[in-house]
Amino acid sequence: MASGGSGGGIAGAEESKKKLKLYSYWRSSCSCRVRIGLNLKGLEYEYVPVNLLKGDQNTPEFLKLNPVGYVPVLVDGDVVLAESFAILMYLEEKFPQHPLLPKDPQRRGINYQAANIICSGIQPYQNLPILKFMREKLGPDADISWAREHIRRGFTALEKLLKDFSGKYATGDEVFLADLFLAPQIDGAIKRFKVDMDEFPLLARIFEAYSELPAFQDAMPGRQPDAPAEHRN
Repeated sequence: MASGGSGGGIAGAEESKKKLKLYSYWRSSCSCRVRIGLNLKGLEYEYVPVNLLKGDQNTPEFLKLNPVGYVPVLVDGDVVLAESFAILMYLEEKFPQHPLLPKDPQRRGINYQAANIICSGIQPYQNLPILKFMREKLGPDADISWAREHIRRGFTALEKLLKDFSGKYATGDEVFLADLFLAPQIDGAIKRFKVDMDEFPLLARIFEAYSELPAFQDAMPGRQPDAPAEHRN
């Protein structure tokens, strides 16, 4: 559970009683993945907001935590980790409750593949510096068209990849790593970039299933303490 009310769940393992610290931005899909993972594992954490629009990520203090200047960053005692994939794998190894990966090697591989499609083939194209560059070079609407194009291309690939493995969720009837990456990406596609999910019926159905899961809903952008009032839900 995050201080400020952004997380969910009850502390699990004894080690989790020592509160973790998550540097996060409300709208960051990368941060959202980690928030979901923390919630699913029932880990309490302190939410430290990093305002990307004001440039908090470029301060000397934050750059000591992550020299690249990106969120999220997880602090666990003396351990400081950036990059959502690395953070989730760390949590998976240290806190075994509610595994984020299936035991079956094939389904585990599909989870890795789906997560990589999102974190390598979709999300980087909608980072704030990229969108700002597109607006400045090509016009005020170029950023939205750019983001939508890469989202659609990635979603088309995910529809094909998951059609033989999905159940209620991305790779079966249990929530795993792929779901943590899908939920914030679809949420952003709908709310930020107005992508028509009728083009992607499988992803739309899976996304609807996440609405029943408090660990997911409590991690969504509109539930975070640093979300502007007009975006809260």
